[in-house]
Order: sequence, then C-alpha cells, then structure tokens
Amino acid sequence: MSRRSGILEFAVLGLLRESPMHGYELRKRLNTSLGVFRAFSYGTLYPCLKTLVANGWLIEESGSTPEDALTATLAGRRAKIVYRLTAEGKDHFEELLAQTGPDAYEDEHFAARFAFFGQTSRDVRMRVLEGRRSRLEERLEKMRASLARTRERLDDYTLELQRHGMESVEREVRWLNELIESERAGRDVKRLATDGSAQQDNTSGETGGLPRHRDSPRPDPSDDTAT
Repeated sequence: MSRRSGILEFAVLGLLRESPMHGYELRKRLNTSLGVFRAFSYGTLYPCLKTLVANGWLIEESGSTPEDALTATLAGRRAKIVYRLTAEGKDHFEELLAQTGPDAYEDEHFAARFAFFGQTSRDVRMRVLEGRRSRLEERLEKMRASLARTRERLDDYTLELQRHGMESVEREVRWLNELIESERAGRDVKRLATDGSAQQDNTSGETGGLPRHRDSPRPDPSDDTAT
C-alpha cells in the first residue's frame, strides 16, 4: 500500500468514525475539511472504500427508503450506498491514531493526523508535534546551508523564492512551538487539578491544549489612568 493511499484510508476511517456517509458526502468532507485531499477523485475514493469493506473495516448499507430504491431501479440508477464503520474498523483506526512513526511527520500525513487530534490522546499528540518540529528544523537547516552555498549564483527572483520557502518553514516551527507549549500547559494544569492544588483552565482537557486567544481586559471607567 502506497503512503498516499494509506493517508486516504486513515482519513476515511476517521471521518466515518464521526458518522456514516455515502460516497458523495465523504468526498466533499475530504475536500473541504482536509485540504490535502482536494485532488482526490471518485476514481481514487471508491477503490479505497472497496478495500476497507473487503478488510472488514466498513460495511455498505442502503441509504434509501424502499420507495427511493425502487425509483432508482426503475430509472436505471444505483441506490445510494452508505458506508458505516465496523467495530473492527474502529479498533483499526485507534491503532493508526496511536502510531507516531516517521510517516506521521511528513507534510500530507501530518495534516491528516492533525485533523483528527481531537480523537487522539495527549501523549500521542505531543510525540507527533515534537516529531514534526524536529523534521522541519532539519529541513530548515538544510535550506539555510543550501542558500549559503548558492546565494551568489541565484538571480533575484529565485533568491526571493528560496527566502519565501524558508519563511514558511520558520512560521510553521513557531506555530508548532506554541502548540507544544499549550499541550504541556494543559497536561500540567490537569495533573495539578487532580491533586487539588490548582484549578483546571481552558488549556486542559481531552480535546487538547490549543492556544486560546483571551480578550484583553477592558479598562475600568473609574480608573483615572484609563484612556
């Protein structure tokens, strides 16, 4: 199984864990919720679904009433098929969520993994985030070394493109640093709250410690120093 098809199977299982869907709805969710799958067509999706059904991870059900099914048959159309995750499929998805190998740090796979962080344990989220950061820091170091060697031979536009690429990686590293710090803060706060020595705040909880932007305190009108 190729890496790309493996990412698609992971995403399909994750979406169907939320609710059963038919092929059209599933492809729409893949395109809109997970931008990495915008290029996927029905010709790619349906073979993936057939493989998952054959593995026992999905089942096919009729998504139409008997009347709708009869109408579709008379009109020469296929009745809608709804795909539902099986118990074995759920267990398999749980296994995939727990994996933190090098593939989880690559561009497309990381995007898919991050989309399902709400269903992922905190420890696994931390390993994936830290692995992704290490991978990008390695990439950034290579980009800087390459630019230092070739700077004098590059025209202005190629040089600007190189700089743009480096800035994009640097921005993602900063973003990952924020996420990692928030995850750590959420875990520490939850542990302290369990011990009864602190109160749990908005960065803790099973859904993760995503950075939350709090409103700035409004000045007190009675305060002479407020402007």
